[in-house]
Amino acid sequence: MTDYGHPLWFGSFITPVADRPQRPVELALTSERAGLDLVSFQDHPYQSGFQDTWTLMSYVAARTERIRISGNVLNLPLRPPAVLARAVASLDRLSGGRVEVGLGAGAFWDGIVAMGGRRLEPGQAVQALEEAVGVLRGMWATDETGPLRVRGEFYTVTGAKRGPAPVHRIPIHIGAYKPRMLGLTGRIADGWLPSLGFLPDGPASLAAMNERIDEAASAAGREPAAVSRLLNLSGRFTSGSSGGGLLEGSPDDWAEQLADLALQYGISGFILASDAPGDLELFGQEVAPRVRELVQSERGA
Repeated sequence: MTDYGHPLWFGSFITPVADRPQRPVELALTSERAGLDLVSFQDHPYQSGFQDTWTLMSYVAARTERIRISGNVLNLPLRPPAVLARAVASLDRLSGGRVEVGLGAGAFWDGIVAMGGRRLEPGQAVQALEEAVGVLRGMWATDETGPLRVRGEFYTVTGAKRGPAPVHRIPIHIGAYKPRMLGLTGRIADGWLPSLGFLPDGPASLAAMNERIDEAASAAGREPAAVSRLLNLSGRFTSGSSGGGLLEGSPDDWAEQLADLALQYGISGFILASDAPGDLELFGQEVAPRVRELVQSERGA
């Protein structure tokens, strides 16, 4: 069992469709009304059927009041980190400290290249991501003297003025699956953000992947608990207990299964991928409170 003891939170993962531009905004508002803690959007700038994710996030921030907002995950190869740092900090200030960052090393390279990005090999993409995190944090570090200078293989900053500073310490969550990316997550990230559907052995994969992150964190002089563990997930709600397997059943079934993921694998952030308002309402109003109750009961036992 690995329970890092983090507070639990719940979010939504919404498709940024372009043909009905207000639809993802409406779903973000539904997420907030349902009591969810975060709303997130995938980021594929080469996908003509999607709205630009950063523009959408900015619009959603203006329409909401409480809910946190994140890319899930932002497409780093098409979003230069020095410019992204200013965009993130600006939206954080405008929204009253409600922005988080999810970063990915890149995928769908043909689409990235078609938009003017550079094709990277896997090892290069990992290094580029590590350099980018340094740029982001360096641009936000307005308490440090002098301009920012970073001489990386993929990102170079030669004397940029720092700032603006965000109004809170913005967590950087990394989408990672393979050993090098998991090691990077343990060394420098605030959170790990995989998707349940991409785990090769489902939840059973989490133990070894957590271990890789923990080992890298310890080797870097960090506490493993410094890295929060988040999870994108999907499933189907039914009117009764269906016995259909993981995340196929009633809200109570879901709650028991998510509580198990929290207590066995240390998952503290659960993000539901759904564009159905009813699913988001059930997740926020029925599943989330029950998961918190079950986990608190077990932790207090």
